[in-house]
Amino acid sequence: MKPKVYLETTIVSYLTARPSRDLIIAAHQELTREWWENKRGDFDLYASQLVVQEAGAGDAEAAKNRLEILDPLPLLVVTPAAIALARALTTRGPLPKKAGADALHIAVAAVHGIDYLLTWNCKHIANAQMYTAVAAKCRAAGFEPPVICTPEELLGR
Repeated sequence: MKPKVYLETTIVSYLTARPSRDLIIAAHQELTREWWENKRGDFDLYASQLVVQEAGAGDAEAAKNRLEILDPLPLLVVTPAAIALARALTTRGPLPKKAGADALHIAVAAVHGIDYLLTWNCKHIANAQMYTAVAAKCRAAGFEPPVICTPEELLGR
């Protein structure tokens, strides 16, 4: 059985975006493409309706490209347990209240037993300073947290 990966919205955004002039973002885009081309087959990929909703926003052509990537993926249900866990993650930390959608990505992955949450959102999701508290909240709710990482970390180099 392959490990399960939840693709957060930044992954499909970086995968389909025009090359950035910002060197850091351009490097993230290239690493995302490299992971997609060389490593995605090593994993079972999942998204959620939240990812579809976020990916469908903005420029119509860009949204179309993002949604095409997501179309074949199974969508994990945003369950009442995931909503409750997301609330726990934003009530008295570790995530701020304004990061409700970010908390919901983590919660959906945890509730569904996903092994890895793949993201470039390093402010509220792939944040090493928050991870211990995020993991503790997940475990307190009865769920094992996913390993939260970037494509660079999941390339296995």
